[in-house]
Amino acid sequence: MKKLDEMREEYRREDLGKGVRGKHYAEYQKGSNLVLLTPELAKIFPTTEAVNTALQSLVGIAKSATGLTRRSTRTPRKRVAG
Repeated sequence: MKKLDEMREEYRREDLGKGVRGKHYAEYQKGSNLVLLTPELAKIFPTTEAVNTALQSLVGIAKSATGLTRRSTRTPRKRVAG
């Protein structure tokens, strides 16, 4: 059974170059949330700002709409048998 830390035969350590520890650490710390848009949506929302504005607007609409459908906290009326 092969050890996990061994490289494949087709790779040579000299070909990989010198590694730099923490090269991308600062960028990683900033965080990222990459989302790919379909070509149709990319035409409609060509910039990050356009996407964010549309999504913020949608969130605002969703928040205001949820208040209309929320059930009342009052005690329910008793039904009259009929």
